[in-house]
This record gives sequence, structure tokens and C-alpha cells, in this order.
Amino acid sequence: MDRVALRGLKARGHHGVFPKEREEGQTFIVDLVLGLDTRPAAADDDLAKTVHYGIVAEEVVAVVEGEPVNLIETLAERIAQSCLKHEGVEEIEVCVHKPDAPITVPFDDVTVTITRSRV
Repeated sequence: MDRVALRGLKARGHHGVFPKEREEGQTFIVDLVLGLDTRPAAADDDLAKTVHYGIVAEEVVAVVEGEPVNLIETLAERIAQSCLKHEGVEEIEVCVHKPDAPITVPFDDVTVTITRSRV
């Protein structure tokens, strides 16, 4: 299976279990790895035979900016399901970063990574 990756998609969302997170929002960063067969697109040099990663990026940002959820696990699942709606995408790995998570000790990042497939 071939891979198309998008790294560092940034959007502001209001996800979290604490009222301050819901009220003020914060930046979330999303990395995606889409699994698909790129051979038909390459053979015909045809965008219609692959995934349009610009559209995927816009849809992912819309999910992050959309309806708030408590957990980034839920956010990752919503992103994965959005990506799997694209014809040809057989598998998706989603990593959601929450670099401004409400943690009381120094840290670099919090992430949740999931992999989902059509099967």
C-alpha cells in the first residue's frame, strides 16, 4: 500500500474536559498518513484517481474547528472517519497533537495516534 502524508495541519479547536479549554480553545496539530494505491493515478497522471490532499486537509481542519469533544481520542476518530470517506483511501493513521494540554509539569507535547481501515 502506498502512503500520502500530511504533517502539521494546524487548527484552533475547543476540545477538552475543562471549562477553560472549551471557552478559550487551543491549537491542535494533526498528522495524517493515508494508505491507498497510487498506481492508477501515476499511470494516467490523473488527480481524479488519487486522493486530493488539499481537500482532505480542509476537511480535517473543519473537524478540528467543529463540534467540541472531551477527548482527543474522539477527535482522532472523527478525523479518521472523515478521511475514510474518500474513495481509494483504504487506511488512515491519524496523530492528534495537543501541545497546550493542561498539564502542571513541563512537557513538549501530548499525542494520540490511531490507525483505522475500511476492513
